[in-house]
Amino acid sequence: MRELRTPYFETGVKCYLYGEAEMEFARKCEAMSVKYDVDVLFISSFMNMKDIVRECPHLFVIAQAVDNWKPGRGMGKIIPEALKEAGAWGACINHCERPVALTDLKGAIDRCRECGIKSFVCADSTDEAMAVAHLHPDIMNPEPSELIGTGVSPDMEYVTKTVKAVNEIDKNIITEIAAGISTAQDVYDYIMAGSDAAGAASGIIKSDRPDELLEEMVAAVAKAKKDLGR
Repeated sequence: MRELRTPYFETGVKCYLYGEAEMEFARKCEAMSVKYDVDVLFISSFMNMKDIVRECPHLFVIAQAVDNWKPGRGMGKIIPEALKEAGAWGACINHCERPVALTDLKGAIDRCRECGIKSFVCADSTDEAMAVAHLHPDIMNPEPSELIGTGVSPDMEYVTKTVKAVNEIDKNIITEIAAGISTAQDVYDYIMAGSDAAGAASGIIKSDRPDELLEEMVAAVAKAKKDLGR
């Protein structure tokens, strides 16, 4: 499995884009990843995942969700075996728009590990991030849910405090702060403050200049990467 280089950029489409519009956005992310030599984590819809994996080989494609479930009975369940076969690098778990119970959270992380895909787990606060860190996901995205999609980003104190708290529990967890990011300066500042990555979905897609903003944000990661000497 390919290793994700930090700092990286993360984005996705949620339900804002679908079909060919999502494919076109993924292609633009692929182009920016190549142009700036920055890894891009792309949270894909289930419908387009296989096509995105095939057409955009530089992207680290993860599913929007996965269930704590095994092959067999389970109408509508999303199993990690199927995601892996579709080419997914990982799966998002416990986003505030698709929360899961603690027992299922641990189970989903374990199931991803069993199947050889990465777990990308969301948390709602520093305290929740600390609790989830004890479950040892591969990537942690502790973003205050009240800021998601608002264009208002957490302050730097939250970034430094949360990253430090997670690292003290498990230094191997990649920690990304992403909620409310709407500018390239946010991206740069978060990474320089200690976040392993930064990203935006609605901040780009709802912008009146999405292509330019996407490039500015990926370029900001490249600048931070250079300034950090990586």
